[in-house]
Amino acid sequence: MSSYTVKERSKYYTGSIPTTKYESAHMLPTTASYSEEGHAAASNRSSTSLRVPVIFRRLHRLQQMDFELAAWQLTYLCLAPRRVYRNVYFHKQTKNTWARDDPAILVLIGACLCVSAILWGVVYSYRIKDMIGIALLMIARDFLLSGVVVATIIWLTANRLLLSPPSHSTPADSKVEWAYAFDVHTNAFFPLYLTLYLAQLFLLPVILKDNWICLWVGNTLYLAAFTQYTYGIYLGLTALPFLVRSELLLSPLLPLFTAYVVSLLGFNVAQHVLQAYFR
Repeated sequence: MSSYTVKERSKYYTGSIPTTKYESAHMLPTTASYSEEGHAAASNRSSTSLRVPVIFRRLHRLQQMDFELAAWQLTYLCLAPRRVYRNVYFHKQTKNTWARDDPAILVLIGACLCVSAILWGVVYSYRIKDMIGIALLMIARDFLLSGVVVATIIWLTANRLLLSPPSHSTPADSKVEWAYAFDVHTNAFFPLYLTLYLAQLFLLPVILKDNWICLWVGNTLYLAAFTQYTYGIYLGLTALPFLVRSELLLSPLLPLFTAYVVSLLGFNVAQHVLQAYFR
C-alpha cells in the first residue's frame, strides 16, 4: 500500500490503521466469545429450571391459578375419572407436554388435608399446635413425599417396560414425563383421601370396636381406598397412546386382595394404622 493511499484514507478514517498482523488480530470483534458464554449460562439456567416441574415452580402464583377447573377435575375424578384424562390430549397439542402446569389442584388438595387434620385433631382433642403438625405431616409425607416415590417408580417402570416399539406412527418424544407421573399420583390420591381421611373419620366409632363385623368394615375401607388408588394410576397411564401392557399396573391388586383376606382372620388394619398415626 502506498503512502499516498494511506494519507488519503486518513482523511476519512479517524481510527488507527493496523500495521502488523498482531495488531490486526487484536482488532477482531470479541462479542462472539461473550455471546457464547451468555448462551452457555442461559442453557445452564434453563436446564436447571427444567429439573423442577412447572407445576411446582408456579405454586406462588395464586392469582394465575384456575381453581374452578381444578375443582371440576377433583369432582370428576370421583364420578368419571376417564373424562379428566381426555384433556390430556388437548394439553399435549397446545402446550407440548402431557403434564399439567397449573398447581391449583395441589393447593386444593393441600387445603382439603388441612381441613381433615383439623377434624381429626378435634376428635382426638389435640391442641392447635398439634393440629398444625398433623396437617404438615399429611401434606408433606402422605401426599408430597409418597407422590415423589410413586411418581419415580411409575416413571421408571413405564419408560423401561411399557413403551411401545418405535415405529413411524410413534412420535420421537414418546416417553412418560416425571411430572405427568406425579399428576397421575395426584389424581389417584383424591379418591383415597375421601375414603381414608374423611369416610374413615365418620366411621371411627364403628371400626374401632372389637368385633369381626367392625374389623371387616375397617379392612374393607382400606381395601377400597388402595384399590381406587391403583386403578387411578392405571387410568392415568392408559391415557397415553404410546404405552402398551398397561394391565401390569393392576398387578398390585393381587397381593393387596391377598393381604385383605388374611387380615380378616383377626388383624384390624384401621386400629393399627390409627394407633401409629395418632399416638
